[in-house]
Amino acid sequence: MIEQIREKARELLESGAVDCAIGYERATDGITARPCFAYRPEEVERFIFDETCVHNLAPYLMDRRAKVNALVAKPCDARAINLLLQEQQLERDRLFIIGVVCSGVVETGWNRAGKSPASRCATCPQHTPPVYDFLVGDPVAEEAPPAVTSPEVADLEAMGAESRRSFWEDHFGRCLRCYACRQACPGCYCKECFVDRLEPLWVGIRIAPVENHMWNAIRAFHLAGRCIECGECERVCPVNIPLMLLNSKLSQETAELFDFQPGLSAEAQPPLATFSPDEDL
Repeated sequence: MIEQIREKARELLESGAVDCAIGYERATDGITARPCFAYRPEEVERFIFDETCVHNLAPYLMDRRAKVNALVAKPCDARAINLLLQEQQLERDRLFIIGVVCSGVVETGWNRAGKSPASRCATCPQHTPPVYDFLVGDPVAEEAPPAVTSPEVADLEAMGAESRRSFWEDHFGRCLRCYACRQACPGCYCKECFVDRLEPLWVGIRIAPVENHMWNAIRAFHLAGRCIECGECERVCPVNIPLMLLNSKLSQETAELFDFQPGLSAEAQPPLATFSPDEDL
């Protein structure tokens, strides 16, 4: 798989078809992986692909929209690309997608890689990217996953209202407002985030329970019907807030109400961006 990725990236760079190939390389700890940007054919020799390639690379395309890029895409990366294409943030003819059939990644940390699949991969039903120009690996025949409530969300729903309030107050109380979740999320691309606005002032700049709750809740609602559930927000959170509980809950509501799952197609219109008079909710 690694040789196929390198060969295709090298071919694209040598022919001038792309300006940059974005993939993964071994990190300096010698164990994990990190994003890699190859601008010359010989630089693709640094490319790797294994279970430590946890980063969603799609957000890196946003700063390179004026260039033509190749990108190594796992299924979750490809779903993010479809989201950005559908929302007209990327141009398809400026992107060559090297799709990779993925059996899941592991939890990683500095100088550490887990042995079992990451929580976001344990229940993921998709192994073949939904969009690609060149596929590495044997495609797996798959259908759109059904809307099923995850055990974690079911446990949260089983709590009483006060217990849920206490649960989120405990977690949001640890929030540093570092915005790492925002920076890693492929769906957070606004040039000016609502929390950075001073006029009007939506959320105060202090790190306090009310502001923390407002930040996390509004961000989750902004992703409703858009979150492709790559889990990057939760992975990068330095204080381990279970952000995917919020995102998964809203994703399940969207799937149940509208029979829609984001990222599977660049053409499908998201339900919260459209209106039909005959909708029956």
